[in-house]
Amino acid sequence: MVRFRFAALAVSAGLAALTFANAPARAAMDDTQRQAIEQVVREYLLKHPEVIVEAIDELQKREKVAEEARNRDALASSRAALENNPADPVLGNPKGDVTLVEFFDYQCGYCKAVQADVQKLIKDDGKLRVVFKEFPILGPASVTAAKAALASREQGKYEAFHNALMAHRGQLDDDTIQRLAKSVGLDTDKLKKDMDSPEVQQAIGTNLALAQALGIRGTPAFIVGDDMAPGAIKLNDMKAMVAKARKG
Repeated sequence: MVRFRFAALAVSAGLAALTFANAPARAAMDDTQRQAIEQVVREYLLKHPEVIVEAIDELQKREKVAEEARNRDALASSRAALENNPADPVLGNPKGDVTLVEFFDYQCGYCKAVQADVQKLIKDDGKLRVVFKEFPILGPASVTAAKAALASREQGKYEAFHNALMAHRGQLDDDTIQRLAKSVGLDTDKLKKDMDSPEVQQAIGTNLALAQALGIRGTPAFIVGDDMAPGAIKLNDMKAMVAKARKG
């Protein structure tokens, strides 16, 4: 990447010098004149390589600012889908003044690592609304677990089942998922039928498409207001995001 930018900057500098020095006669410029200008540019860059470093630093800053702006725009345009999709489970205060959204996978070790912090955040902040986005990207068992979790809403057992799946250590499989479902009081026969409903499949598909639109490629990912934090962030970081959104 650095070599590519180096070449691009050198070419740009050469073209700029060419345009500045010979604009009126640009069309008539011959190879000798071009080579002379290119040599001047090359010698200058060799004598002042710090200019390239400064230019790359400035380019990276501009790219970061542009990326942040794109993320803000994407989050703003996706606000309703992020926070108010009735297909998504909601914990905490359903009428809370701030909404935290988490994209997660039941086979993601990092998601399991932050689960206790998410639960504590919900417990400690009575004004917080939390939306869980089932985002099964770690294999077929992840998809099965996500379908089962969404289907458990029909029996009013999502939170208990979600916590049981998160607490499980080791790989998931169909038998383990059904065992965990039974352990929280779910009717597993009904659960299996509800897992195949079009609504469940659509909910997962919507989340996958939304994550792609927002550039989310891994789990967990947290969104609060205009801020998005990928990875297993700490409880204090979650609180800071919530506090910032609450201040407006």
